[in-house]
Amino acid sequence: MTKARYVKVDLFSPTTPYKVETMNENAKIKSETLKAPMQAVVHQLNVAVGDVVAANAELVVLEAMKMHHGLATVSGGRVVEVGVALGDVVDAGQILVRLNSENHADESQADDELIDLDHIRADLSELEARLARTLDAARPEKMGKRHEKGFRSARENVDDLCDPDSFIEYGQLVVAAQRQRRELDDLIDNTPADGLVAGFGAINGDEFSEDQARAAVLAYDYTVLAGTQGAFNHKKTDRVLELAQDWQTPIVFFTEGGGGRPGDTDFAKVQGATLDVMTFATFAKASGVAPRIAVNNGYCFAGNAVLFGCADVTIATKSSYIGMGGPAMIEGGGLGAVAPTEVGPSDIQFSNGVIDLLADDEADAVATTKKLLGFFQGRVSAHECADQRLLRHVIPEDRKRAYNMREAIGLIADTGSVLEMRAGYGAGMITAFIRVEGRPFGLIANNPAHLGGAIDAEAAEKAGRFLQLCDAFNVPVVSLCDTPGFMVGPEDEKNATVRRASSMLVTGASLSVPVFMICLRKGYGLGAQAMAMGSFHVPQFCIAWPTGEFGPMGLEGAVRLGYSKELEQAGPEGSEKREALFNKLLSAMYESGKALNVAMYHEIDAVIDPRDTRKWIMNGIRTMPPGKKGGKGKRPFIDTW
Repeated sequence: MTKARYVKVDLFSPTTPYKVETMNENAKIKSETLKAPMQAVVHQLNVAVGDVVAANAELVVLEAMKMHHGLATVSGGRVVEVGVALGDVVDAGQILVRLNSENHADESQADDELIDLDHIRADLSELEARLARTLDAARPEKMGKRHEKGFRSARENVDDLCDPDSFIEYGQLVVAAQRQRRELDDLIDNTPADGLVAGFGAINGDEFSEDQARAAVLAYDYTVLAGTQGAFNHKKTDRVLELAQDWQTPIVFFTEGGGGRPGDTDFAKVQGATLDVMTFATFAKASGVAPRIAVNNGYCFAGNAVLFGCADVTIATKSSYIGMGGPAMIEGGGLGAVAPTEVGPSDIQFSNGVIDLLADDEADAVATTKKLLGFFQGRVSAHECADQRLLRHVIPEDRKRAYNMREAIGLIADTGSVLEMRAGYGAGMITAFIRVEGRPFGLIANNPAHLGGAIDAEAAEKAGRFLQLCDAFNVPVVSLCDTPGFMVGPEDEKNATVRRASSMLVTGASLSVPVFMICLRKGYGLGAQAMAMGSFHVPQFCIAWPTGEFGPMGLEGAVRLGYSKELEQAGPEGSEKREALFNKLLSAMYESGKALNVAMYHEIDAVIDPRDTRKWIMNGIRTMPPGKKGGKGKRPFIDTW
């Protein structure tokens, strides 16, 4: 048993209990006087003249403003005067009790009261019992079913995401707003926290400062009314989201659930409406303030899916089914009966771009969330990279031979740091977060293995939106260019390429973060300009490897268009003489557009040894002044698409 000594004092006044000591001529008898520390009423009087009281004994209890203030003796002794009676109104400083004592103060301390620090009071015991009923351990049957499916609970995900002992939960004691139709004990046991774990915690605190690591975390609990959004559930959500926006903290939202809940009865409302709920506006309004990450596993329909779609980055497991309406809503709309597994399976939502990052399971999703959030939190100290001489051999000597751009990215980036975004969508463009010497960068790169690196509608849209994400959260951009230009042709125009491709140029021109462009091989036409945010002189540097080649359009097309008359005069299509002339003109144009030649006219800033790519990136960022360039303000929001 742990015990501690204490002396009763009234904290209302720093001078309480107004002790006055006088010594007689023999220095043996001490006098102690208790005075009122405030105007009050004598609520309790525990002594009379002649009583002998121990040290620290409570002699008088005063009542002021409905609060009771106990006054105790320090040394104890014999009561020689009681100046008040029960019910008296006393003024501050008025004498209440006077004592004489022959005991020394140091001897009286032996009677100090001891506190048992392990004692649990009744009120604390009630709280502990109530909190225990909100935890997973209180519902073993539901947790068992959850684990049988290979899924985690909401609290298990939150515990895995947040640093140990860092999460503080808001609204843990609320229950579903269904007191009119269910018993309170039933609600406490079966609707803990109204199906939403919400609060603030630290993420990646071992690598970043407290300010960088803090985040808002919310997780719908599918074991509570299928993760639906109830009345108190919404209040908690709004409370945490509003604080997160005020504090400009990142938000991680586990979105599994079935949407709105029609069964709450404790609030007067129009049946089936509740359209004044602020949750969706609150979450949408936070766009551009700090990163918002949605994580999903299992079913995610209606309102839950809207929150998923509003996020800046979406992460989902392969077991996810995400749709704007679940089976009940689909059938209610007269669209037939469907199984929930038919609505928005993860493979469909990954290929169409709804899911940015596809995880194997919830553990993988949480690990991916931590890695992703780290790019927005800042630089890490530990890093390593591959032998940079390998970059000299990435590009084939045959200029028509395709290669693996992801290999180049992996070599340039710190080992193990690449996190590719929307890999299932827009195959012609690679978007990823990387680190170079521990510093985070956003990266866009053409994919020469798809359409020769041509930028089609999906690729442009994908790049433009990713650039917005980088710009909003101050992540510098690296652009790896190898493109023959924008994709053309009648079929591609059916995809609204004119508008969707142009979005990349509009976004690129509005960036306020540094951009560094490296042309690995082809840099042709408007597509190359789009990779450079509109012009080769917009990036903070625009450089090329020795394999770089440039032109207003693809060389073959430029020869056929620019020398059509000469080729016709040389002979019919396919003739030996015509092919010889074509190859001669092509070689001349290639020599003219080689990186070494283009650099002589300062259309690009430099031609570098590929192994120096990392050095250029880091020296480039070091030369940039802090803050956003051009004095531009913060991006107001990030497009969802």
